[in-house]
Amino acid sequence: MRFTLRLDILNYWDISILAFHCDQYTNFMINIYSNSNQTAFQFLLQSFINLDNTIIMTGNFNIRDSDWDPLAHHHSIHTDDLLTIASSLGPKLSPL
Repeated sequence: MRFTLRLDILNYWDISILAFHCDQYTNFMINIYSNSNQTAFQFLLQSFINLDNTIIMTGNFNIRDSDWDPLAHHHSIHTDDLLTIASSLGPKLSPL
């Protein structure tokens, strides 16, 4: 396996795209830090990136929502943006 930080795909200080290559296959891992103003999400929503082979998107999204946090008693207005971005990249929501 060979790993590569892919600044050529997206160069934004709070988003890291790591590609890992094995034979002829390439998969992607994305790490996102989204501050309380959700600037990383806004950047992703305005940028079109097509990474069909994204296997994991992780990070600190700064979104408390009752969908994944039993202590949150509300639905965040930013949840839809997060799910839109995740849906466009391919990963599924993990319950853990």
